[in-house]
Amino acid sequence: MALNIVHEIGDQLDIVVSHPAAPESGQPVRWGELVGVALADEDTATGKTPVKFNGTAELSVKGVNGGGNSAVADGDQLFYVDADTPPISKKNTGRLVGQAMATVGSGATATILVRLNG
Repeated sequence: MALNIVHEIGDQLDIVVSHPAAPESGQPVRWGELVGVALADEDTATGKTPVKFNGTAELSVKGVNGGGNSAVADGDQLFYVDADTPPISKKNTGRLVGQAMATVGSGATATILVRLNG
């Protein structure tokens, strides 16, 4: 293996996330166009957060899309929108998170298993 390779897979990195401003452990986070999950709170001394970009995570998802309320079906693509709470929904104007592994009712918010696209 090349001696300059630092992370063989690169699915878990300590980074300065783009959103939110002060990430906490378990929160979905955005780093440029990529979305992952904070593995710990942000280190205030360095501004870095350990983030996992693949696998599955239980995340809060809202049953909406760009047109309004819309149920989430198992397998639907989910997106991260900075301005929304929670930031994950079917609004395809955001950054791709991954796929829903459960359902969320139209207009409802629920914590479901999400396969991270990483």
